[in-house]
Order: sequence, then C-alpha cells, then structure tokens
Amino acid sequence: MVAIKKFIRINEKIRVPQVRLIGPDGNQLGIMSIQRALDLASQSELDLVEVAPGVVPPVCRIIDFSKFKYDQEKKEREAKKHQKQGKLKEIRLKPNIDNHDFDTKVKQAVTFLKKKDKVKINLFFRGRQMEHLDLGRKILDKFIMDTQNDGQVEKEPNMEGRIMSFVLAPK
Repeated sequence: MVAIKKFIRINEKIRVPQVRLIGPDGNQLGIMSIQRALDLASQSELDLVEVAPGVVPPVCRIIDFSKFKYDQEKKEREAKKHQKQGKLKEIRLKPNIDNHDFDTKVKQAVTFLKKKDKVKINLFFRGRQMEHLDLGRKILDKFIMDTQNDGQVEKEPNMEGRIMSFVLAPK
C-alpha cells in the first residue's frame, strides 16, 4: 500500500490525453481533455488527483491533495490497528523431562495456541544425551499428539546443532 501511495500522480504529472473527471462535490463531470480538467481544478483552487490509473481513461478527482493524503494515511493506520500480530512463543524441554513437567509444558503450549500465538518447542541435548536422539524425537512426537486438538505442526521437527525443534501454529 505504501508503494502505491508514492506513485499517485497529481496535476501536471498526469500524462494522458483524456480523463474521466469527478468534481469536488463527488459528482461525475464526464470524460474530457487533461487540459480542461486542469483548468477546472485551478479554478476551484484544488488539485487534480489520479485516483484510478488502471482504467481507460484514468479516473481523476478534483480534491485537496494534502487532505486526500492525510485521509489515506488515516485509513492505513486504522487498518493496521485492527490487525492481530501473532507472536512466536518458545517452550524449552530436555530429553529427561518428568511426566508432570511435560504435562505442564503441554498446558502452557495449549494456552499460547488458544491466544492465537505460534509456539516453538526446543528440545536441548547436553553431553551424552546427543547419543539418544531417538528419545528426544519420542518426546516431541508425544508433544505433537497431546497438542493436536489445539494446534497443527507448521514446521516439522528437525535438528539444529544440539537443539531439536518444531513450530506449532494455532488451528
């Protein structure tokens, strides 16, 4: 949206022979030459702004450009305000985790998923634990099974150094 805003043509920057003109009060004035449209805009001491460049002939409007620009920015800010920014929460596990601690971590992940946040589960291996990657994989598979009602696997479990991790997204 920001890139489109930079390329709005006004007044003499409009380089087409004919335009469809909308007056300052919003009524259609019809198709006319660009010079006549510029004259009408200067008579009313406003700007000629190209509002729909993709159609033939382009639609132009006689308005105050600074007010138009302000209204566009205001609409963008309002739209941005209503967007939900999903956060990435992180849960850390170890291969020798106890059942109760595991259940607590699952409940925590489900809470995050219900709040529409993504959850990254990291399983850390230390020292000799690296020899038992299959145990870690079993823990992650059990974690996936316990959270499958509330979330879905977005990124499959994989090994990065000493950390095996995957990402859950809310359903």
